[in-house]
Amino acid sequence: MATDSGAPEWLVKRMAHDGLCSRREADAFVRKGLVLVDGVVVREPAVRVLPSQEVRLAPKATATQGSWVTILLNKPVGLVSGTPEPGKSPAVSLITAANQERRRGDPPFNPRHLAGLAPAGRLDIDSRGLMVFTQDGRIARLLVGEGHAVEKEYLVRVTGECDESVLARLRNGLSLDEQPLLPVRVERINEGQLRFVLKEGRKRQIRRMCELVGLNVTGLKRVRIGKVALGGLPEGRWRFLRRGESF
Repeated sequence: MATDSGAPEWLVKRMAHDGLCSRREADAFVRKGLVLVDGVVVREPAVRVLPSQEVRLAPKATATQGSWVTILLNKPVGLVSGTPEPGKSPAVSLITAANQERRRGDPPFNPRHLAGLAPAGRLDIDSRGLMVFTQDGRIARLLVGEGHAVEKEYLVRVTGECDESVLARLRNGLSLDEQPLLPVRVERINEGQLRFVLKEGRKRQIRRMCELVGLNVTGLKRVRIGKVALGGLPEGRWRFLRRGESF
């Protein structure tokens, strides 16, 4: 799909916009001669293309994408999502052969699956539940890229007075860092437990929202990202995103 504007656009930006790959991957594919513009191989990322020009990947590039993996992990409390801090362990350290939750048809773990694997969204050290790691920039862009709004669902244990007026404030009307939040779906599951469904992910957003209305979060678990649920994946275990699953 071409952009609406008639102005030329950087090739790698166009490729990411069209969902062919991430910008980082686009740069690598171009340098390897795996991108064609109007049927002609382009090897220089710093070129511009017109909306009317056709941009596509060479078969070798699409074959490479087909070998990329996406991993779902049930992160325990106490692990950091990204680059580890001193004395802290990263969640990716759990992605080992011993921790794989495997069923018939799933490939076995291979160390190559860790190459270029990155978290697509984060959970703070005090939170647990579903995390996504992927080698595929298209999935990373879908989940955390600017302009995308994939739902994320959380079960949250709280203490404090939580009546309908508090729920109404959580659903709409709060701001963080002087910026208004998008509306949030919040419902009471039982005494002391709420369900949050949101489409943005400010830093420690749910915890900070609760603080603003006088609630204290004692437990937070992410149970769904888009159409993919944590399900019965045990804590500390991981599995591959399977054929037919998508966010």
